[in-house]
Amino acid sequence: MTIQRLFIANRGEIAVRIIKAAKCLGIRTIQAYSEADANMLAVQMADESVCIGAAQASESYLNIAGVVAAAIEASADAVHPGYGFLSESPEFARAVEDAGLKFVGPSADTIERMGDKVSARQAAQAAGVPVVPGSKGRIESVDEAVEVAAKIGYPVMVKAAAGGGGKGIRIADTEDELRSLAPQAQQEAAAAFGDGGLYVERAIKSPRHIEVQIVGDGNKAVHFYERECSIQRRRQKVWEEAGADCLDEETRENLCMAAVALAESVSYRGAGTLEYLYDETTKEFFFIEMNTRIQVEHPVTEMITGVDLVQEMIRVSGGAPLSLTQDQITKTGHAIEVRLNAEDPFLHFMPWPGKVEGLKIPVGDGIRFDHFMYEGYQIPPFYDSLIGKLIVHGTDRADAIAKMASALEGLEIKGIKTTIPLHKALAADACVASGDFHTQWLEPWLDAGNL
Repeated sequence: MTIQRLFIANRGEIAVRIIKAAKCLGIRTIQAYSEADANMLAVQMADESVCIGAAQASESYLNIAGVVAAAIEASADAVHPGYGFLSESPEFARAVEDAGLKFVGPSADTIERMGDKVSARQAAQAAGVPVVPGSKGRIESVDEAVEVAAKIGYPVMVKAAAGGGGKGIRIADTEDELRSLAPQAQQEAAAAFGDGGLYVERAIKSPRHIEVQIVGDGNKAVHFYERECSIQRRRQKVWEEAGADCLDEETRENLCMAAVALAESVSYRGAGTLEYLYDETTKEFFFIEMNTRIQVEHPVTEMITGVDLVQEMIRVSGGAPLSLTQDQITKTGHAIEVRLNAEDPFLHFMPWPGKVEGLKIPVGDGIRFDHFMYEGYQIPPFYDSLIGKLIVHGTDRADAIAKMASALEGLEIKGIKTTIPLHKALAADACVASGDFHTQWLEPWLDAGNL
């Protein structure tokens, strides 16, 4: 079935992004919005819009029955979940499919299988993809966690079996620490995801976070090369790059083809990301999880490959085969994305919603700004603080960093506090310039007063 009317069950910059991609495909868009988002840019851009509930996400963007009913009422034939909210909910995907609509993403069964970290590890192992040594299944008790840790050795990482976003994770260097931290991780996981299941794996000290973008049509899959997302704060990505200059060509090829093998082994449909930890010393990489949706950082991949990933995922979800073969996907130069949040980086990154009183966006070759703001827009306090993403494309990494520094100087968002100062400091930092960082690098850098 060709998609003709697309219901967008999300908000903010990703909703704007989906509308732009759909319009390029000649698809009519229907934007869902909460009462707090009535003046959102995506509502103004869409062909149609429909209110799905109150400001609280639980009563609007997270209300499965309400979202599906609104999509049916709007005569949509497909639903795009964006990222966050219900994008990785198998229950939502199943409800959309049961209503006779297309879900722009993988099947509910695939989301369920790859969304659980334990079953995802098992799928990776079955596909021959290296995984971090750890528990073979879910850990339901502290004693089980201690038993696994004794076999694989300390330090260990206790992680929530469901969910993501850095929640339900603790690192223990000793058995005493593990006995203390595992119940905390279990409680946090239960509160965040409604599932207190855990698993235990070896903790790799100072790893790089490398991920591979794939798209599949349910039969074949292709990769769009890798991204490095090692600069993180509280396990949330801050600065993202494509590609990863820390990899040699042999490792890059093995990493990317492992991602394709895993995607094909689960009959993956849509856009997805395979995330790995990379040990730069041993050149080993280990699968950690799969994100069964479009990623926040997908623009850097689009910049180096020239492929519109959102259009491609809409096509395959409508039943079309992949439009590209692997040998047709090439990469050029280097791209960097910084996430801009309405937060005060000088006040412990406190959220800072408010009115956008002025907006100046840098323009030029290789500069892109994905956002949902306009002058006079009131940023609501109910949702994630991400307000935009500044992306640059250069001939190489050094050129991209220089272009990012210049673009940040030309970006002005008046009326609110933002993380622009953080990114200016990162763009000027010697360690960032030399690539001397890892997933635990940023927080000590902040604590040392580098901002």
